[in-house]
Amino acid sequence: MEGFLKLLGSVCCFLLLSAPCLSLPLCTDSRAPHTSKTALGFCGYSGSVCCNSTDDLSLQKQFKAMNVSDTGCASVLKSILCAKCDQHSAELFRVGSNSKPGQVPVLCNSTVSVESSQSTQAATDYCSNVWESCQNASMLNSLFAPLLQGRAGLPISSNSTKLTDFWQSEADFCNAFGGPSLDESVCFAGEPVTLDHKNDTPSVTNGGMCLEKLGNGSYLNMVAHPDGSNRAFVSDQAGNIWLVTIPEVGSGGVIELNESTTPFLDLTDEVQFDTEFGMMGMALHPDFLKNGRIFASFNCDKVTSPSCSGRCSCNTDVGCDPSKLGNDNGAQPCQYQAVIAEYTTNGTASSPSTATAANPSEVRRIFTMGLPFTSHHGGQILFGPSDGYLYFMMGDGGGAGDPYNFSQNKKSLLGKIMRLDVDVLPSAAEASQLGTWGNYSIPKDNPYTDDPELQPEIWALGMRNPWRCSFDSARPSYFMCADVGQDTYEEVNMITKGGNYGWNLYEGPYATPKADSKNTALASLKVIDPVTGYNRSQVNKNLGSASITGGYFYRSTTDPCMTGRYLFGDLYASNMWAATEDPEGSGSFNTTQIPFSCAKDSPLPCGSVSGSSLPSLGYVFSFGEDHNKDVYILASGGVFRLASPDRCSFACSKLTRTSPAPKTDGSNTPSHALRPAKAFESLALLCSLLIIWLACVLEACCS
Repeated sequence: MEGFLKLLGSVCCFLLLSAPCLSLPLCTDSRAPHTSKTALGFCGYSGSVCCNSTDDLSLQKQFKAMNVSDTGCASVLKSILCAKCDQHSAELFRVGSNSKPGQVPVLCNSTVSVESSQSTQAATDYCSNVWESCQNASMLNSLFAPLLQGRAGLPISSNSTKLTDFWQSEADFCNAFGGPSLDESVCFAGEPVTLDHKNDTPSVTNGGMCLEKLGNGSYLNMVAHPDGSNRAFVSDQAGNIWLVTIPEVGSGGVIELNESTTPFLDLTDEVQFDTEFGMMGMALHPDFLKNGRIFASFNCDKVTSPSCSGRCSCNTDVGCDPSKLGNDNGAQPCQYQAVIAEYTTNGTASSPSTATAANPSEVRRIFTMGLPFTSHHGGQILFGPSDGYLYFMMGDGGGAGDPYNFSQNKKSLLGKIMRLDVDVLPSAAEASQLGTWGNYSIPKDNPYTDDPELQPEIWALGMRNPWRCSFDSARPSYFMCADVGQDTYEEVNMITKGGNYGWNLYEGPYATPKADSKNTALASLKVIDPVTGYNRSQVNKNLGSASITGGYFYRSTTDPCMTGRYLFGDLYASNMWAATEDPEGSGSFNTTQIPFSCAKDSPLPCGSVSGSSLPSLGYVFSFGEDHNKDVYILASGGVFRLASPDRCSFACSKLTRTSPAPKTDGSNTPSHALRPAKAFESLALLCSLLIIWLACVLEACCS
């Protein structure tokens, strides 16, 4: 019996010695970190560390030999040098850059999501801080010198060097040493890394937006199927509407869509598809399950399409002469039209719920209006959840600064949000008297009753180019619209009846030159300020551009820390924001820019932006929402869904469970089932306890 127990103890010891190589975070020399009860004398690391006292002394000698001329830079370089002692040093130094392994850890660059004891802002700026502190400091045997060995024409010696001797700018330096590690999460921010992504417990970090990629298609609109199933309609800019199946959260599935098959509705022959033209909106009638009515908003070309014919938005009613109107691409004024058309599923299935296609023949032309220019024509359509009326978002028609003042002209429909009744159609005489632009009637409570000078379709005015609007599913009176700015400000407005949002006299909260020339009229406008937004100069500095994309109030339970917050982004995918109303009902919002990352178990790989850990979204065209109120990002890089924050190692105090990772093999095996390495660790732990017990009984273990 004693011999057996000793043999078992020996096996356990072997397991204990072997297990760390399989499951624990490693040091740069492939050893497992060890526990240090006292802090290292020079580097100061304690607890789980990759350095012993000998290593610490060696690093101290290396630091002294550098003879750094600036004390501030010396402090920074000491931290970088001592990163070898970090328990995650193998990952910190295992980078995709050209730096020599073991010399410089990957430095946290801007836009990188960081799991650190530092604040997010300080962490994401760390590479910049290194440059600012050390760019002009001389040093011997520079830590950064090995990277320069491969640069032609740059002789490297132990002579004193400065960063500016070899890099012309901060951007060049951070392109070389900044970014994420290979797992797109770990980078060095001047302090010990607290992330432990090797276990299943989410690390403590600032909150962020976790994404999973479900599909590769590029869409402008998503509408949940009203039957409550996990299906949704998506439309692309070319003019196709597809019926897709959305995988359940945690299933590991993807959106099943073969675009070589027949779409639900194909309008590509009618749609003028170009940079700012195409199918801009789609909406299902509130009683779709009974009547099968579906509506599409798109652009057409009257030169090539006989059915594309409507009155020009530039006309004498608004003091505009189309014959004198120049065009920004050589096309004739109002050659292109904004259209809303109605289609039906009737005749294609026994009921709208079972329909897999709509009849491509147009049932009714709801609205047609010629456009003065080739941009700023919005085009989204939505049915109000409380009133059942159709809302139509229209931009100012194009031209810098709205040159014909369409947005503030109450007789023009450009730069407006319209509200139409598509259920009660007027007689020909009524339509002629109202001067409408198609087959619809005017809701009796539209604000024209309060202002006889206002065109009756108008619900709100003073928009430049409203791009993606939504109603809060929990509070339908909260109607949010993002409006793209021109030079200064990207804004989000809470739309109210008869509201004036300022363009072209204001761009967000800022007066424009046109406002300066019309100060006497400003007081009477009662302009409504945006509830949130951002200055264009503060974002996308590398691209030199910005364009807001409106989103949704988040009402899902998948990420409880996002619940109730209005989420929106920027077309260029570099920035995401969350706006929180505080106090609730006040209309006052606190807005924060939030980091976003891709779940490591995403059903489809998200890719990454070069030099950062950002998922490769491409251009963020729109947002979507399904029947579970989960929110989607519709981008040129695919379809992304907000996932549980713990899948990206984002902390959320309101999350009461660890989100299971998606299944990847379609089996019923739990996604958090014990992996071989974890099983090995568990067996080793069991053995260690057994060995301790045996030591007490037999006074022998692992000799």
